[in-house]
Amino acid sequence: MNHDRIVITGIGLASPNGNNLSEFRKSLLEGKSGVEFIETHYMEPVLAGVCHFDALKYQARKSIRRGTRAGSIAIYCSREATVDARIDMEKEDTSKIGVYLGITEHGNVETENEIYNIKKYDYDVKVWSHHHNPRTVANNPAGEVTLNMKITGPHYTLGAACAAGNVGIIQGMQMLQLGEVEVAIAGGVSESIHTFGTFASFKNEGALANHSNPAKASRPFDKDRNGVVVAEGGCVYILEKLSRAIARGAKIYGEIAGYAINSDSFDFIMPLSKRQAECMCLALKKAAIKPDNVDIISSHATSTPQGDIEECIAIREVFGNTTSTYINNTKSYIGHAMGAAGALELAGNLPSFQDKIIHPTINIENIDHKCEMKSLVINAPKKVEKVDYILNNSFGMLGINSVVIVKRFEK
Repeated sequence: MNHDRIVITGIGLASPNGNNLSEFRKSLLEGKSGVEFIETHYMEPVLAGVCHFDALKYQARKSIRRGTRAGSIAIYCSREATVDARIDMEKEDTSKIGVYLGITEHGNVETENEIYNIKKYDYDVKVWSHHHNPRTVANNPAGEVTLNMKITGPHYTLGAACAAGNVGIIQGMQMLQLGEVEVAIAGGVSESIHTFGTFASFKNEGALANHSNPAKASRPFDKDRNGVVVAEGGCVYILEKLSRAIARGAKIYGEIAGYAINSDSFDFIMPLSKRQAECMCLALKKAAIKPDNVDIISSHATSTPQGDIEECIAIREVFGNTTSTYINNTKSYIGHAMGAAGALELAGNLPSFQDKIIHPTINIENIDHKCEMKSLVINAPKKVEKVDYILNNSFGMLGINSVVIVKRFEK
């Protein structure tokens, strides 16, 4: 295994409040939400974080019809990341490029829609789409990227629930260190708002957000929070070894310093603060830093009552009631982008290395006393003297936890 340093040289994203890093960051600093009401099968209008990117920028209409929404998001983000990294695909050995995308789930949208459609024809399977199988295989989003970009290296998706965005990044890093690829296209994508089942399940759990004002619906840490705002989105990174990045004169957003993945082994849905704390500690150990070296904690908090509390307990266990490590949350703007969440939330914080501004958590009007933390950045950006390390939390159902630590790049 080659332990050469791994750096981020490109970012492509589609979020409910921005379709590139500049737009996304501007929205986070200005408090701009991307949540709106949408229609879904069998239910009254629901709140969702909706992306409005131009899929036709990199795909033909026929390709969009044949493929999936997750595939379109993945293609858009991967293409944008490659352009941002100034990688000329015509000059690359594409057998040495790998695509590693985290997902929460895949295939639900297509299956639900086909069943909904054949109901109109007395369930005659003759009208079932012959594209169904390639649309629903789990590797679909990553596979669509390779087809679109003519990449012949390895591709797969990583099912890691809502920890998947981080997990995609971690896998890309590991494959670079193993020498399997020279460029990793890594991150996470989600099309979750296009399946009514996700909304119905959260509603029946009592965990679906409800608010008359969409912009105020996602409110992590607030005592009046009442559940998740489901969102779609994607964020893809170009990862390279430092030696290659320097050799080609690439700009560098940051260096991956540490990471960790573990399991609660506790419950299907409920999180466990003890294991979350252990995951953060393991990531800190791999990064060879102490808690007080971390400048920003990008929290996972989904705006569910117990979930937010458990993470706050974990953060306090590892960092104490810190005043030097600032804490923020991105879901308060866009909702929970599921498989894309961790990757998007990290991206929104990376510009802090340069501008030394920490975007806030919005929609906190009355803090839940169980979520009070002295360094939680609330409702207005915070200017600081330095940002050297960002710790990105991302946790998921069935008790999967992931943490990625990125450091400010220095030669």
